[in-house]
Amino acid sequence: MAGARPGDRGARTRDDSLEEFFTRLPALLGREATPTEQAAFERYADLLLVWNRTHHLTSLRTRRQVGRGLFLDALLFRALFPPRPVRVADVGAGAGIPSLPIRVIDPTVSLTLIDSRRKPISFLHAVARELELHDVQIRHARVEELTEAEGELNGTFDLVLTRSVGLKPSFIRSSLLLLRPGGQFIAAGPPSDKPAPTVDWPGLAEWKTISFDTLGMTRRFFVARQDA
Repeated sequence: MAGARPGDRGARTRDDSLEEFFTRLPALLGREATPTEQAAFERYADLLLVWNRTHHLTSLRTRRQVGRGLFLDALLFRALFPPRPVRVADVGAGAGIPSLPIRVIDPTVSLTLIDSRRKPISFLHAVARELELHDVQIRHARVEELTEAEGELNGTFDLVLTRSVGLKPSFIRSSLLLLRPGGQFIAAGPPSDKPAPTVDWPGLAEWKTISFDTLGMTRRFFVARQDA
């Protein structure tokens, strides 16, 4: 894997490493990360922190924070995935969360990253190149633009994921157009100990709270469905 430095992890302090993330990963996946996956996550974290110095892609500042707050959190979305293989669109992809960590540990996921901002798009190209994810598609556009007038991607995805954009009706409507009949739109919600916000959406939708007992965590998701 180009640019990977798996040996670097042992020389770092705990706060400046992904040690905690790799330690907790078996409780979520039922297995340890492979050497190739470890190298990919190490390189991903390195790139994110370097780019973050000038492009402010995330408020997290250490590898430990990235591992816990981004990589592990992203993998929680898998609890709502249908059987693989699956075709996924990450809308408002930003730094590639949640979909790129999922793709690292599951090559059967066919992935398209969508974002309207130039700096995140440049970062996503860099990550895909460094991690040799040559089959990952990256689209520089607003989802509303992509789905206008029967866009070429409409009706082609099993899942649309999003983590960092507001749940406005226009955004949900456009995202659902990307889905095949029966497909799901899954958005990260607030912590389960806080009230779920009201989402102005009249279609098939609900808030779901998933317990990850092996991790001692819960996660809330907003799930909307494309009519079958």
